Amino acid sequence: MTRSEFEHIAQQLRSQMLKVALDFFGSQDDAEDAAQEAMLQLWHYCEHIDTKRNVEALAVRVAKNCCVSMYRKHQRMTNGVNIDTHPMRQIKGEDSPQQQLEAEDLQRMLTEVVAQLKPRERQLFEMRQSEGLSTEEIAEQTGIPKTSVAVMVSTARKKVFTELKRRMKQ
Repeated sequence: MTRSEFEHIAQQLRSQMLKVALDFFGSQDDAEDAAQEAMLQLWHYCEHIDTKRNVEALAVRVAKNCCVSMYRKHQRMTNGVNIDTHPMRQIKGEDSPQQQLEAEDLQRMLTEVVAQLKPRERQLFEMRQSEGLSTEEIAEQTGIPKTSVAVMVSTARKKVFTELKRRMKQ
């Protein structure tokens, strides 16, 4: 599909994706964000889309995936721990002593929990979280298939998150 073909049907696709997102979230703001993210993803790959296939179905699938990703990210952030921001924010001079202690304690706990991961899990987790590499980049650098990288990183993140939650409740 050419970019001009995509632009021709973009408004129709966006309205379908917005409806999917609105049904998923029930919030106009969240739905707009998800539809925008889905449109952006389709735009980046529009030249690889086969026009003989059902483009509307692809758009709906992309919108659903964006909704799920946004939901999961929101859940991680609202459960008290956002491991997407590793390394943790730098402690600033204007932070109160209490904030500094909490940040240092959380960083210490995170370091300890990551150190408990299996060596390969730790390597992949750090490549993803600290270095900000994509699944594809990690797969290229390590020679591990993309699907395996995704599973191993997800497993490591879940272990880290679960252990941090357990420690924070103590």
